[in-house]
Amino acid sequence: MLSGIHHVAIICSDYPRSKHFYVSVLGLEVIDEHYRAERDSHKLDLKLPDGSQIELFSFPDRPPRPSYPEALGLRHLAFSVNSIDAAVMHLKAHGIAVEPVRIDEYTGRQFTFFSDPDDLPLELYEI
Repeated sequence: MLSGIHHVAIICSDYPRSKHFYVSVLGLEVIDEHYRAERDSHKLDLKLPDGSQIELFSFPDRPPRPSYPEALGLRHLAFSVNSIDAAVMHLKAHGIAVEPVRIDEYTGRQFTFFSDPDDLPLELYEI
């Protein structure tokens, strides 16, 4: 029935800051961008190399979503990378704090966590 993940939607607090993070730091490709005046909302469609997408939204007066301590619901968004070391160096070069690299006890693969500008937990998982 399901054939993959089409997109993940993220609501941000500071649209220009988050757009810069996802496009200039993480390197996602802009597919389309709209400002919806009736909602005072931006919508940015971004593409990852595998074709999956992130929809980045801004809405006024949105409530905060707790991430720490972990709350019920979506835990984090994980991105696959070919080299965890290269990805960590890239993030650190952009001033992004990255947790120490760990080993997945079940797969033996390396992974680490970092956060987007709104403290959304993001993971790098080496494939």
